[in-house]
Amino acid sequence: MFALTATFVVIAAGSPAAPAQTFSVLHYFTGGADGQFPFAGVTVGPSGVLYGTSDTGRAHDAGTVFKLNQVNSAWVFSPLYEFTGGSDGGNPEGGVVIGPSGALFGTAAYGGANVGLVFELRPPAAFCRSVLCYWDQTVLHTFTARPDGAYPAYENLTFDQAGNIYGTTEGGGVSGYGTVFELTPSGGGYTESILHNFGSGTDGQSPFAGVVFDAAGDMYGTTPNGGTGTECQESCGTVYQLMPSNGGWLENVLVNFGGANGEHPYGNLLIDASGNLYGTTNGGGQNGVGQVVFKLAPSEGGWTYSALYSFTSCESSGGLAMDAAGDLFGVCLAGAGAGWIFELSNCSETCTLIDLHDFNGRDGNFPYAGPVLDANGNLYGSTVYGGPVNCGGSGCGVVWEIVGVGAPQKK
Repeated sequence: MFALTATFVVIAAGSPAAPAQTFSVLHYFTGGADGQFPFAGVTVGPSGVLYGTSDTGRAHDAGTVFKLNQVNSAWVFSPLYEFTGGSDGGNPEGGVVIGPSGALFGTAAYGGANVGLVFELRPPAAFCRSVLCYWDQTVLHTFTARPDGAYPAYENLTFDQAGNIYGTTEGGGVSGYGTVFELTPSGGGYTESILHNFGSGTDGQSPFAGVVFDAAGDMYGTTPNGGTGTECQESCGTVYQLMPSNGGWLENVLVNFGGANGEHPYGNLLIDASGNLYGTTNGGGQNGVGQVVFKLAPSEGGWTYSALYSFTSCESSGGLAMDAAGDLFGVCLAGAGAGWIFELSNCSETCTLIDLHDFNGRDGNFPYAGPVLDANGNLYGSTVYGGPVNCGGSGCGVVWEIVGVGAPQKK
């Protein structure tokens, strides 16, 4: 593992200077035991341990699950599982989450019956004395395309208080345009239920992101295509709501994207304590050439949309992180060479943009997933490519950190 630390103050054109922060690469992927091309971001676990996935690499070229834990001033990388691409799945494009039992849960986009699955990872029951101590995998559900979904994409799974698991598939379902699914614990395993089949066109199509819940138990997500917006070749996407209704779920489209309000939301939504929703689009906006960071606020039984910031040059497929002060953090996978990391502050109505770091290729390239914050205000993320090791014509990817950039949570 390599190490790189740099102190910087980077200023985007027309944006104010950020306070000096420390940007570090915590791990350069090599395409070996650690895998390569981490499309997903990382998850912060107990004691600040980071968990994540790589999409490909290792002996079967089917990806890995890994952890990074800090030992004194160094970060130690440990592979936890190597996918074979067979019945255990392959090519995890989404991240992993920590479930109520402390195990890791995630999805593989392929493998199983060839269209992906949901898995659980637990540490080995017996003490491991080898250098590589892989965790034990259990397949919770294997997708079959129709009618139950196919290709779970760039999502993190979500749990409710009863331990039920929720997620989406990009394809499959009744119409082939994706699903929202639930896995319910049953008889030592899990039973799948399809909560919504996308495919009417106006209800959205092919969700890449997962779902979030509000305090009332309603569910929210995005689709990059579908909806009624006509400005895009395949329609411009939606924000949708699923509400429990008569033993099922009723869908309500909150936003139809197209043009000035943004186009193609690929990333996960963020929900705050007041029930406001925040997200990003890949294009559109007032400038027509960059992403929009938007907010949806509950208002008199409906929702009020506002564009918090319209970029002049930024493409984004990831979601946002929010610190204790309400500032937002995200990434641009393109628009400034190898991509960049931004902060939006003072967002009561519209936000002030701060450029936190511009990737240069060696320290990362193409930050696909959104960042995360820990309780101390440290920001973490990944880039799909970049770094000094060549993986098929590009760098193999990195995991990065910016120390102390966010307001810490109150203790």
